[in-house]
Amino acid sequence: MEQCILIYEDDRDLLELCKIILTSPGRIIKTFSRCENIISDVEQFHPDLILMDLWIPEIGGKRAIELVKEDKENDHIAVILFSANAEIEQISDDLGADDFLKKPFDLMNFRKTVEKHLCN
Repeated sequence: MEQCILIYEDDRDLLELCKIILTSPGRIIKTFSRCENIISDVEQFHPDLILMDLWIPEIGGKRAIELVKEDKENDHIAVILFSANAEIEQISDDLGADDFLKKPFDLMNFRKTVEKHLCN
């Protein structure tokens, strides 16, 4: 069964790097530089995991995560929040995100964190 990961990041270089790191056989990676359509994206792609930048246009990562976690059909989807914000751990906890990554992140830690949530 294929795994699907949605990545929301407005830095196009980082978005492409994340996609390259996570691409593997049996895995679909969809990337977005904005998050205002997150619910329709989730309904269309049925992701196993969402990687969300905190400061992404239009509605922002906080609101996007709230929308996913408030929806009983989608609240099971693992969400990893990433940001350079010094308060990222607390923000992640407050939002009910499943994990967080502080930017800049170590590539091995990035992969390990993602794989941990795909294996659950």
